[in-house]
Amino acid sequence: MRTTTTATDAPGTVAELVARRWGDHRPGLKCRGDGGRPTVLSHHRVVQEAAARAALLVDLLPPGAEPHVGVLLDNTPEFPFWLGAAALAGAAVAGINPTRRGPELARDVLHTDCRILVTEAAHLPLLRGLDLPGVRILVTGTEEYEALLAPYAGAKPGDAAVHPGAAATRRPPGPADRLLLYFTSGSTGAPKAAICTQGRLAAAGHSLARQFSVTPDDVHYVCMPLFHGNAVIADWLPALVAGAPVALRRRFSASAFLDDVRAFGATYFTYVGRAVQYVLATPPRPDDREHALRLGFGTEAGAVDAARFAERFGVRLVEGYGATEGGASVQRTPDTPAGALGRAGAGDDLAVIDPETGLECPAALLDAEGLLVNGDAAIGELVNRGRSLFEGYWRNPDAEAARTRGGWYWTGDLFFRDPEGFLYFAGRTDDRLRVDSENLAAAMIENVLARWDAAAAVAVYAVPDEAAGDQVMAALALREGAAFDPDSFARFLAAQPDLGTKMAPRYVRILDTMPVTATNKVHRVALRRSGFRCPDPVWWRPPTGAAYRPLTAPDLHGLLAAYDAHGRRPLLDR
Repeated sequence: MRTTTTATDAPGTVAELVARRWGDHRPGLKCRGDGGRPTVLSHHRVVQEAAARAALLVDLLPPGAEPHVGVLLDNTPEFPFWLGAAALAGAAVAGINPTRRGPELARDVLHTDCRILVTEAAHLPLLRGLDLPGVRILVTGTEEYEALLAPYAGAKPGDAAVHPGAAATRRPPGPADRLLLYFTSGSTGAPKAAICTQGRLAAAGHSLARQFSVTPDDVHYVCMPLFHGNAVIADWLPALVAGAPVALRRRFSASAFLDDVRAFGATYFTYVGRAVQYVLATPPRPDDREHALRLGFGTEAGAVDAARFAERFGVRLVEGYGATEGGASVQRTPDTPAGALGRAGAGDDLAVIDPETGLECPAALLDAEGLLVNGDAAIGELVNRGRSLFEGYWRNPDAEAARTRGGWYWTGDLFFRDPEGFLYFAGRTDDRLRVDSENLAAAMIENVLARWDAAAAVAVYAVPDEAAGDQVMAALALREGAAFDPDSFARFLAAQPDLGTKMAPRYVRILDTMPVTATNKVHRVALRRSGFRCPDPVWWRPPTGAAYRPLTAPDLHGLLAAYDAHGRRPLLDR
């Protein structure tokens, strides 16, 4: 019989969740040790390590500094140690994305006022040459790091806590204290750091543990990066609530997925983006169903691939929608039709709004095959008109005001609603892309591409990926007399230090002139609507290829067949 934590014993802070694992000698953390053999630490040991780092953090923070620590790590045990340390100390972790490069990576550290940055030797090349004034870098796994920690080996939960602006002040962390600063995309090119407090995160962990009946007998496989909200909020936290161990994969590997699941005895995992598609692309094995895995929870798998995953592995995938910001959530119910994500979550008053008029869009009309008939009228931005859990962005009042204009929470995602109230994802607004689970800003990529000498005008926008999320498409109007040289363009991209690993365009459309609106703004709606099915020359880099080449009629035929196979062809027509 599965028993879970009840609402009456739900802690008010993540610090309380961490502290109550003190003295719990059941397995708490599993990982691959030397030689790839599984290593197991008890809950008590994990809390010991967190308490030591909390005490160290308090002593290292300069007087008056914001209690923020940047964490630039793969999924090693040090990441949950520092999450627990921040919770116990009343501090906040800023998850630093290792796919960011150069000045943009430095900007993430400095924007979140991190005076301490925890990293590992593998990521030191990313920091080489960066200007990080006032930031102390701790490199895990070194003799210096172990020497810093040694005096705090006897620390216990409650020994150390900081108060914003006064590092010497000791008090227990409260529900309103910041715990996470997670980056999401920004329309001006700079990602925004969403604030997540201890109280909201504790409540989220409790809710998910109850929703999925998590018990101490479960094992939560954490294969998505911990700098991303999915892994912390939907994987680590519900395990912490229920007393279940987490099993860490340093970096996601589709080929190692099933072996890890078996080695760790995993029962639950989370996913984002194309992770499910990557696992499905591995060769089938006769023992694909020989494991303890019972559930996967995430976003962007799609109904077709969720069914394939269930058929092959015997594991149910539960799709959800919710932003790290906490502004809106969509919950799937047993009667949710194919293709829909569900209805509004508890307490949310979700509506599909025309952003130009502020009026609610009419209900969607679907034909016999479930295809949208009135997309021009029915598609709008998903808005929460009720009480939002959004807690703001760190030092970004303009972005915060834009997100909450008119007293509503605007998600930045396009949806439509059927007559029964079920919500369907339809794409993203102009400036946001989500590529392979990474949130990107079109403006940031445009700023990079605009440096190319041959480009007179640049526009970047999302086109649906054939399996999950988006792909980057760029429209380029070339300077007079210039021609598109794919090799030169590829060399240019490779030389840009601030072009992240997911930012290079999959598709490049070459135009004579950029389409504009009556107010001389780039006509992004027209560009997105035509996508790569346009009369202009389109170059592309296939997923298995490194060089740009023309998108030919056979290529297009194969692409559209892939969209059909994943049930995503209708997205191209929205």
